[in-house]
Amino acid sequence: MTKTILIGVTGGSASGKTSIAHAIFDSFPNEDIAMIQQDNYYKDQAELSLDERRNVNYDHPLAFDMNLMVDQLTKLVNGQAIDVPIYDYTTYTRSGRTYRQEPARVIIVEGVLVLEDVNLRDLMDIKIYVDTDDDVRLIRRIERDIRERGRSLDSIIQQYLTTVKPMHHQFVEPTKRYANLIIPRGIENTVGVDILKAKIASLLHEN
Repeated sequence: MTKTILIGVTGGSASGKTSIAHAIFDSFPNEDIAMIQQDNYYKDQAELSLDERRNVNYDHPLAFDMNLMVDQLTKLVNGQAIDVPIYDYTTYTRSGRTYRQEPARVIIVEGVLVLEDVNLRDLMDIKIYVDTDDDVRLIRRIERDIRERGRSLDSIIQQYLTTVKPMHHQFVEPTKRYANLIIPRGIENTVGVDILKAKIASLLHEN
């Protein structure tokens, strides 16, 4: 059986990690490749009120159901299909829906803390850290959260100052040490992205 290659792509919030993961994934439309996003593994919080959900620290490792994520990725690596939960940013909890993910030759795992958990990290064959300046990430986050997630400017800034920034320095940035490849500036670094694409193309076509 051909070995599944797990590729972790991480970096700070709005660093460009999702854009890089999508750029790679979209470059191989007819290949045996899949992408899993860590955001879908935020813990189910249906039992909490909306106000309580808003106050959760979503940038802390404990916000994620890492046991489920590790279990499901282990199944994928072992050739088993999984049902991935779908997170709803507007309600701050899981939507109650899932999607079926079949095993693939290459699986891209994207998320802010995919290199923080040792059990998840140990599953990965290639680890990538997207390194983007804090001020650039903040501007991108404001634009994204207003446009895509229905957040107000005040709530975005408050969340950034109280949780996103301190959690980044405590939990996200230290995972850079585990990376096999660091890509500065995110998707703008076309040379770095092209190197990744070339590596993945060679993996997809290995016997």
